Amino acid sequence: MLVSQPYLSADTAGFYFNVGIGEWGILKNICFTGHRAIKEESEELAKQLLDNVISELIKKGAVNFYCGGALGWDTICADMVLFHRKRRVPQIKLHLILPCPPEQQTLKWTDADKQVYYEILESADDVEIVSKTYTPDCMKKRNARLVELADCCICYYDSKRSRSGTGQTVRMAGEKGIHIINIFEMSKQ
Repeated sequence: MLVSQPYLSADTAGFYFNVGIGEWGILKNICFTGHRAIKEESEELAKQLLDNVISELIKKGAVNFYCGGALGWDTICADMVLFHRKRRVPQIKLHLILPCPPEQQTLKWTDADKQVYYEILESADDVEIVSKTYTPDCMKKRNARLVELADCCICYYDSKRSRSGTGQTVRMAGEKGIHIINIFEMSKQ
């Protein structure tokens, strides 16, 4: 498994990092996975780190960003890619890989969460739906498809929560041998 060992330093603009991306070659296809619940006090730093990581990957040639459309980390990542596309790098692409049709995926979500989801859905460059209907294994199939499409996985993964879809996706990425950048671990340094 190729897990980055970044260092984290503060400067006057906030936080920056070096993940040794130059040593990795060109990474064009990036997937995201992460926990749905992120502690409020951790979210701002996670967003800053994510912004820095995405910026660095774009500089190194990343073009395609694959997101699973879940609440929490997926939403944060999709928003960040859209921010970069709108304000900085219009040629990057947001691809949504959904486990099932949107109306089934969002069935138990709040109206506010649904509104954000549908705004992301409308802004995505394309949408792939893995299963025609919700099934017990559609999330796992979505996770496998995300990893299949990627050369690098940006995650927000607490290894104490390994029995989760995020843990499953990180293990799949490790088995494939792609680079894994764990924002959760970076935020703890």
